[in-house]
Amino acid sequence: MKITTKEDMEQYQKFIQSHPKGHFMQSKEWTEVKSNWKNEMIAVKDEQGNIKGAMSILIRKIPFFNNTLMYSPRGPVCDIHDFDTMQQLIAEAKEIAKEYKGYVLKIDPDVEKEDAEFAQMLNKLGFRIKGDSKNFEGIQPRFVFRLNVKGKTEEQVMQEFHNKTRYNIRVAMKKGVEVRIGSREDLPDFHKVMVETGVRDEFVVRSIEYFEKMYDCLAPEHLRLYLAYYEGKLIAGTIAVLYGNKCWYVYGASSNEHRNVMPNYLLQWEMIKWAIESGCDIYDFRGVSGDLDENNPLYGLYRFKKGFNGKFTEFIGELDLVFNPLVYFAVEKGEKIFRELRRRLFILKNRK
Repeated sequence: MKITTKEDMEQYQKFIQSHPKGHFMQSKEWTEVKSNWKNEMIAVKDEQGNIKGAMSILIRKIPFFNNTLMYSPRGPVCDIHDFDTMQQLIAEAKEIAKEYKGYVLKIDPDVEKEDAEFAQMLNKLGFRIKGDSKNFEGIQPRFVFRLNVKGKTEEQVMQEFHNKTRYNIRVAMKKGVEVRIGSREDLPDFHKVMVETGVRDEFVVRSIEYFEKMYDCLAPEHLRLYLAYYEGKLIAGTIAVLYGNKCWYVYGASSNEHRNVMPNYLLQWEMIKWAIESGCDIYDFRGVSGDLDENNPLYGLYRFKKGFNGKFTEFIGELDLVFNPLVYFAVEKGEKIFRELRRRLFILKNRK
């Protein structure tokens, strides 16, 4: 069934927030962030009328084609081994594909790679698992670190960090780094540092308008902007999103100056403390590279997050249910070229 009434939407929201597989990208708030996409939400109910499976699908028309991309970020939300529920959700998605001329349904569920039962079930439903990407080739990161904070105190969590990580948190405190929770008015300054980070590390940074929309749709209940100051100057910042039983480190920025005072370590600790005080089960550091070669330019990010002693987690990755193979092949090839061109143009435009 499609979610069409206010009552169904309220039930949907409660289900997404309370389910172990719930994710902020499956929420109503996230569809408002992604308002440049169309959206359909679907659900499957049990005999008592309670939702037992749900999925939010973002829909976007593809340039030069009369077709749409259908994408369910970190969906679906359900018992991932309940074949009947999964089958019903996919059947609903297929009807939506007919309505919108969808050429593919992409999902990247919160399921670890080792789950062979889930992989077999999705294969039976017609999905293809995309290649073993090691870096950030997918829409969402395939490799993350996740820290179990369920029922733990700040002292217990801190003791589980590596010695060097605890030391660097203390260095930031002793050096006088001050972390504040920012407001919407602080976003332009955060964005400047974000662009500085993107040029340095060679990734594309979203527009200031995108961050403002995120803030408007998710703050203050679900989103916090954390800012680190040293000698009165903004030197680093992060955005955290808290939803259901999890808290995610979503964006991070750091100036090229004063990196020796370790602001990023203190920022992580403040976000982890928010997860603990909010009763979360998991603090998710989000993406790292799966290529653990120390010569990999992304290895430093892996080493930084590893120091907090979370679980190195590999998700099953992107799964595609293809409705139009010809369009799928053309768009997949074109998308890779477009993303690389966009990255290079961003760096050239913002490099000083």
